[in-house]
Amino acid sequence: MTLPVSIRLRQCARTFGRDHTALHPLDLTVEPGETLVLLGPSGCGKTTTLRIISGLERCDPGGSVWFDERNVTALPIEKRNVGMVFQNYALFPNLNVAQNVGYGLRIQRLPESEIRQRVGEMLEMVDLSSFADRPVQALSGGQKQRVSLARALAARPKVLLFDEPLAALDARLRDKLREDIGTLLGTLGITAVYVTHDQQEAMALGDRIAVMRHGQIEQIGTPREIYHHPATPFVADFVGTVNRLTLPGGEFYCRPEDIHLGELGGALLEGRVLHSTFFGQSQRVRVELAPGRDVQVDCPARERWSPGQQVGLHASPHSLFDISSPS
Repeated sequence: MTLPVSIRLRQCARTFGRDHTALHPLDLTVEPGETLVLLGPSGCGKTTTLRIISGLERCDPGGSVWFDERNVTALPIEKRNVGMVFQNYALFPNLNVAQNVGYGLRIQRLPESEIRQRVGEMLEMVDLSSFADRPVQALSGGQKQRVSLARALAARPKVLLFDEPLAALDARLRDKLREDIGTLLGTLGITAVYVTHDQQEAMALGDRIAVMRHGQIEQIGTPREIYHHPATPFVADFVGTVNRLTLPGGEFYCRPEDIHLGELGGALLEGRVLHSTFFGQSQRVRVELAPGRDVQVDCPARERWSPGQQVGLHASPHSLFDISSPS
């Protein structure tokens, strides 16, 4: 692999027509070897940002894209040396696994011996060596996505871009491939940008996460910073579940796992159990503080809480946070 590069976006915006702004002017830096996750709901601008980085889409005049000290703003995707992994795999159905992985190398007219060697290395990397001659139609969704990843890596790109690569997979496959991608990115040390709307995916894969909303970045930081110190109510609510508590001194927020239920004496607040949902390894209990105001509490699975039971809510002060930024 080549040495990782930095990515810099400077005042990158994207408008369509007169009245639709997909991306407001954006400044963003991805450090060499970093995996940055763009996280947000549909229509927030994350895929537009990825397409601008890749060269599939141009930013508005005045914006620029840099790979290290090289201005790539005017270059199409094929001249930026980026690899892309898509949600729909984008594989050639008439080619087998090895032919799909080597397709880009043949376009580059590399010697056949080098193509065979590199294809073999990539298939071994994604644990598909025994599938080299298999038709892609015979593969599972997870296997197809591994082929797509191997093809993207075969060309030894400077930057690896992921556009919702796991969205089409069932939950079990998604968890396994997410873990494999994380291990692979950590091993390769390649600069990567990963688009998703899935908070767990973002937390598992991102060195940093940029939470996007309405074509802008609401907050950027490490997974722990985003989760434990959200900068806005939107970030707090979008990344996990959040409770809002009215306490002496103002409004505070906390996560369901930061509260525990117990005796009324010495509690921050008192409430009444509405119901609990059992998940096997844990349970989530909904507690009414006042009519129309309730909170969610994550409790150990073996605890028993009955509807109507009066309980005290306890939490350590360091687990409470306030949010002064506007939403």
